[in-house]
Amino acid sequence: MNILLVEDEVRVADFVRRGLSAEGWSVDHAADGEDALELAAINSYDVILLDLMLPGIQGQDVCRKLRARKTKTPILMLTALDSPEEKVAGLRIGADDYLPKPFDFDELIARVEALHRRASGYAQDANDTIISSGALTFDRESLQVMVDDTEVELSKKERDLLLLFLTNLGRVLSRERILNAVWGLNADPLTNVVDVYVGRLRRKIGSEGKRIVTLRHVGYRMT
Repeated sequence: MNILLVEDEVRVADFVRRGLSAEGWSVDHAADGEDALELAAINSYDVILLDLMLPGIQGQDVCRKLRARKTKTPILMLTALDSPEEKVAGLRIGADDYLPKPFDFDELIARVEALHRRASGYAQDANDTIISSGALTFDRESLQVMVDDTEVELSKKERDLLLLFLTNLGRVLSRERILNAVWGLNADPLTNVVDVYVGRLRRKIGSEGKRIVTLRHVGYRMT
């Protein structure tokens, strides 16, 4: 997936760019509206992440200009202005979705994926109550985890981690992505808590734990 990130705050832009790149996506970064319009004119993107508070040309005007060009790329607005009026205004000028700051990184990923699916005409039911893979069954309502016919007792974090793997089967999840999704954006990036909990989860789900593959210096993938 090719993404255009339009964000003037260096720290936020670097964090989001690294996180998206860890998902295997190609990311171009524009620090202002003029650069964004130039990049969008010469490149093809699957999703545009557009901050509203930009130097020079504001995000709303960037959105208007893109839609005036008949650009059909989905636009996800990122902003600290999260009043209903701001959201309505953004959607009316051509944005496809709206995510207020500070945001959960996993929610950002989910929204980007949803916009891409929608744009490509693909719909997927993400609300299934029961997720099954191999001998593993995860009931989202009862929070019951079964391996074959045996219930497995997991802590909340272990369940959250397992659910993340089950809903991303076959995909490589970076430690950063896992840390943000399960422990939140304020978690210490230098902690080894991800590795510790992956080890616990592997032991608890037994032979099914072998499906969680370690990719050195990259992250984990559940096959």
